[in-house]
Amino acid sequence: MQQFFRVLFILPLLALFPLGAMADEMFSLKVGYVSLSPDGEFSSRLSGVADTRIDLEDDLDFDDSEGLMAEAALQLGAFRLSLGYLPLNFSGTSTLTQDLTFEGQTFSASETVKGEMDVDIYDLGLTWYLINLDDLPARIQIGPELSVKVLDGKISMSNRTTGIHEEISGTVPLPTIGLRARVGLSDYLALMARVGYIGFNDNSFLDVDAQIEFSPLPMVGVFGGYRYLDIEVDESDIFIDASFSGPYAGVLLRF
Repeated sequence: MQQFFRVLFILPLLALFPLGAMADEMFSLKVGYVSLSPDGEFSSRLSGVADTRIDLEDDLDFDDSEGLMAEAALQLGAFRLSLGYLPLNFSGTSTLTQDLTFEGQTFSASETVKGEMDVDIYDLGLTWYLINLDDLPARIQIGPELSVKVLDGKISMSNRTTGIHEEISGTVPLPTIGLRARVGLSDYLALMARVGYIGFNDNSFLDVDAQIEFSPLPMVGVFGGYRYLDIEVDESDIFIDASFSGPYAGVLLRF
C-alpha cells in the first residue's frame, strides 16, 4: 500500500519534465470513493477436502465495501500506461442458522460469527490505441489493453461465542487481456469503457468498468462510473465464486 502511494507521488513529478516530441502526452490522476456489493460464496480446503461453501450474504451478512480508489495514468502518443488501486473490504456479523466448516474448524448453528474479506487490487495496465482519431467532431480512441492485476488479501472467520479464529491469506498476480475505449464528446466531456479477462482451467477473472468524465476547467474535473468484478477460483486450498459491483465517483487532475 505504501509503495502504491509512493508511485502516485513520483509520477506527477515526472510530468513536470519535458518528454520530447510526443505532442499527445498527458498525465492524469484520479482519486475517488467506491461502493461495491458482494454476491457469491467461498470455501477453504485442507488436504484437498472441501469445507462448507459459505455464502457471503446469507451466511455472513456482508455489508457493502466502501473506500478510496485511485488511478494514475501517463498518455504518450497512442500508448497509455496506468496504475490503479481498488480495495475490497467486506465484513459482517451473524448468528448462524447451520453448521459451517472453515479451515477444518466447525462453526456451529446458533453461534455468533464475524466474517471478513480484505483484498487490495493493484492494477498495472498498458493500452495501445490502434484507433486514435482526433479529426472528427468527437475524439475516438480504441485499442487492446494488457494488464497485470495483483490481488493481495485475506478471508477470516471469528467465533464470537467461543473465540475461535481462522484465516486464509495470499497474494496472486493475474494477467488479463482486454479492450479500452474512450470517446471525447467535447473538451470537457468524455466517456470511457474497459474490459479485461483471463480464464484457465476452472479459474477466471473478469473486470468491467464504465466511466464518464466532466472537466469544466482544463486541468480539473470530476468523474463517475460503475465497476463489475467476477472472480472464480477453484484450487487445492480455496474455492471462490463471487462477484462485486457498484458505483464510484471522484475528482481528477490533468497536466
